[in-house]
Amino acid sequence: MKKVYLDNASTTAIRPEVITEMTKILSEDYGNPSSTHSFGRNAKSILELSRKSIAKHFNVSAQEIIFTSCGTEATNWILRSAVKDLKVKRIITSKIEHHAVLYTVLALKKEYNIQVDYVAVRPNGEVDITHLVELLSQEKKTLVSLMHVNNEIGTDLNLDRISTICQEHNVLFHSDTVQSIGKTVIDLQKLPIDFIVASAHKFHGPKGVGFAFVRKNSGLQPLFYGGEQEKGLRAGTEALHQIAGMAKALSLSYANLEAEKKGITELRTYLINQLKLEFPEFKINGSSEGFYTVLNVLLPFSEDKTAMILFHLDMKGIAVSRGSACQSGSIKPSHVLAEMLSNEDLKKPSLRISFSHENTKEDIDLLIQALKSI
Repeated sequence: MKKVYLDNASTTAIRPEVITEMTKILSEDYGNPSSTHSFGRNAKSILELSRKSIAKHFNVSAQEIIFTSCGTEATNWILRSAVKDLKVKRIITSKIEHHAVLYTVLALKKEYNIQVDYVAVRPNGEVDITHLVELLSQEKKTLVSLMHVNNEIGTDLNLDRISTICQEHNVLFHSDTVQSIGKTVIDLQKLPIDFIVASAHKFHGPKGVGFAFVRKNSGLQPLFYGGEQEKGLRAGTEALHQIAGMAKALSLSYANLEAEKKGITELRTYLINQLKLEFPEFKINGSSEGFYTVLNVLLPFSEDKTAMILFHLDMKGIAVSRGSACQSGSIKPSHVLAEMLSNEDLKKPSLRISFSHENTKEDIDLLIQALKSI
């Protein structure tokens, strides 16, 4: 049985070149970057070359890239320090953000009594920009946190417009860019964004490593304390093999971006056309013009099929998800879809199908056949 992996929004396969790079460092470059002897200096060189390589893709200086364990850690650090150290009194976000943002904001509200406002979301999953501007008319030290590409429905925020609006209103702007980094160009010289975050495993790198872009002179303070690593902002010996693997994965993603985007876009269109043919009553959750790597569909199946649909597909070797992998063990409906769908539609099966350059038309055909057999 051919196995089909269509859950790339939860994690991706590591590129072979990245594994080679990491293996070399694990076996040969085992010095601590903080040590002053030759082993340490060699490790430090790899660390800083990785930082420069990552910074170059976003048109920023290397000192603005801080290595973390993942996007969740980076987001927690940025939001918490913004409230604690930058004296932010209000956070504006949306109810369809990743839980790394939503739960952090709720914790900060409880601890620091900050004001939390949720910008309205349109039925297609897009943020209501008019409502955002209304919210920003209040005079209060504010941070806006809105994700670039939604990890469940693939809606694509207009970073240019939102960052400009935030700049005009003199507020900080943090964007969860975990789903978009490595899959689209983000030029931070042109976009007045204060903070973005990344996880390497979303762009064919290793798990357990990510980074934050923090615009210089931001005033952020550390989340936890220890050594002087990462300019004193993120203590702990750097995971050199993971960081170098992340830098390699990002370089390969951007080197192959146009060709891979074209191939994935064609596959997404092919899947939509096959669904129209076989399940004419299906609906796309979000916009059909959403981000090219994610498609979330509501299937015209009866409620009794909902609970077992992932199990049936898994038995046929097909991996997709019903929501974000971070909450797929939950029996509650997706908090993203709950904001958009009627109670009736929430009971029907919605699937998130997410693609990478490794997928083929045969994968789509096998998915359609499996859905028909249900």
